[in-house]
Amino acid sequence: MKGRIIALIAAFVATVIYGINYSIAKDVMPFYIKPFALIILRVFGAMVLFWILGLFVKSEKIDKKDYLTFFFASLFGAGLNMLVFFKGLSLTTPISASVIMVIVPIVVFILSIVFLKEKIIKHRIIGVLIGLFGAIILVVYGRKTGLNAPNIMLGNIYILFNAVFYSLYLVIVKKLIQKYHPITVVKWVYLLGMIVVVPFGFNEFLEIEWSVMPQNIIYKMLFVVVFTTFLTYLFNIIALMKLKATTVGAFLYLQPVVATVVALFLETDELSSLKLIASVIIFAGIYLVSKRPKQIA
Repeated sequence: MKGRIIALIAAFVATVIYGINYSIAKDVMPFYIKPFALIILRVFGAMVLFWILGLFVKSEKIDKKDYLTFFFASLFGAGLNMLVFFKGLSLTTPISASVIMVIVPIVVFILSIVFLKEKIIKHRIIGVLIGLFGAIILVVYGRKTGLNAPNIMLGNIYILFNAVFYSLYLVIVKKLIQKYHPITVVKWVYLLGMIVVVPFGFNEFLEIEWSVMPQNIIYKMLFVVVFTTFLTYLFNIIALMKLKATTVGAFLYLQPVVATVVALFLETDELSSLKLIASVIIFAGIYLVSKRPKQIA
């Protein structure tokens, strides 16, 4: 039970960081650092940190039959999903991007049934639907067009693809951490992910003008690397050790709430009673999805 509580806390903290990231990363790109260049910094920085952390974990040999699984985990978890997410975020608004991500639990739920043979449990289905309903309220009433959003529709499409790719990652990596140490998994995911992202972002990386970059932007860039990438992936791996991929995915419902709070703090949005109601509904959905069958009366 204690391990499950730690896993739930890890998933919660990771989701809060993700929610904050929408506004932080939005300030960094595309003016100071273009999206694909930021991805290179993000993946490279996290890769270095995970390999350093891996020095304190017993070395494991990867079975040849698992190479392809690792490749797909990196492709969807540290490659394509990041590329389309940051490209989408550079075009749309933080709140719009965060609410699009709430389809992740739906996709994870379907993929888990197909690939992980997860049981179809009534209260989890109800929880997913309740959370989705709350997210729809935020989509309808929480959207706010910002000046730094040149193409909201195209940006949202990119974010939609990111949600699907991230869902695939959660399902694939769940299988890997059942066989290998979590740090072993994630360090290889990022090493292979680096190979995926470099061709896309190399030219943009060369365009970065470090000498004229404000100090606060550098700090925000470091936040994206250390917190949004290294810590969130570490926390999600910890969560997946004790929780179902569906449960971890359900925490994505919190992202619109956090993104809205951050937007309010930065005075880029306004609060309404409907947003508060939507937040309560979203929490109710997460509660149902995260509960074990025997805990539901």
